[in-house]
Amino acid sequence: MGTFTGHVYPGLFLISYGLYQATVVSKAVIVSDSLPNSCLPRNKGRWVRLWEISYRGLLKMVTGSILIAYEISCTKGGLILMDRELPPRFMYPKEWQHLTMFILLTLNGCVDVMSKNLLPQRCVLLERGAGALTFYVLLMLLVSHVQGSTGVELQTHCLLILVVFLLMLVLTIELWAPDALHLSLIETFLFLMMGSWLVQAGFILYRPVSGYPWQDDDISDIMFITTFFCWHVMINALCLLGVYGISSFWHHWYNPSLTLTGSTEAPYYVSTEGTIYKLLPEVEQSEKDEQALLLSESAP
Repeated sequence: MGTFTGHVYPGLFLISYGLYQATVVSKAVIVSDSLPNSCLPRNKGRWVRLWEISYRGLLKMVTGSILIAYEISCTKGGLILMDRELPPRFMYPKEWQHLTMFILLTLNGCVDVMSKNLLPQRCVLLERGAGALTFYVLLMLLVSHVQGSTGVELQTHCLLILVVFLLMLVLTIELWAPDALHLSLIETFLFLMMGSWLVQAGFILYRPVSGYPWQDDDISDIMFITTFFCWHVMINALCLLGVYGISSFWHHWYNPSLTLTGSTEAPYYVSTEGTIYKLLPEVEQSEKDEQALLLSESAP
């Protein structure tokens, strides 16, 4: 991860994940519904089970595995833990921290897949707890990761630590309020912030736009890093607003089935096998005619 691509690829993954979450939250807000977090038994149909595969968990597993392989391959001489000198010393401390972060991402994806597709019923509390625990460990790794950093690198990582800390708090609160839309909105915003700032950190530390490295002893460079961070806050907030606007336009104009029909909808009941049956208006009208005929025949 100590390279340009090592910052950009995880950042792009987090941005993609944040955009996906933004569409889910926007849809829940538009239809005034809660998030799909209830721990209900899954249907047993073949195609239904295929549709209910945790693609989010699979994406985490695949991305984490690719980043693990990338981190190992980028280490010259192999990612060894200790050297053979006396006394032995630990080798590649930052690389091992990067590897631990990617392993956490992969395990988090495994928990999502197990909860949604392997357990008898989905347990969102397990998924939320695994996510919160992942960011607890990630925060500790990042705090230790900045040891020995100064100037531009320290300021860049401190702002990243701030985002991770806020995200850890939100995920912890969501353990007691998993269906709160405002918390999910804040979580989505922080994921976008974390991803976009990782991409920005790659350009700041390894490929400056000016072509010249940032100066650690120049106070203006340090100040502009914070300014760029504030720009990311505004851009990601506008991005969330744009996703909500596009989702609202789509669901109101191209998906009219989400519109509440109220009393015009025929009454229905749910059978024990889960199939929804609707009472047709023609059947109801015929029943009323038969009742009227019986009343007329019974009258003197």
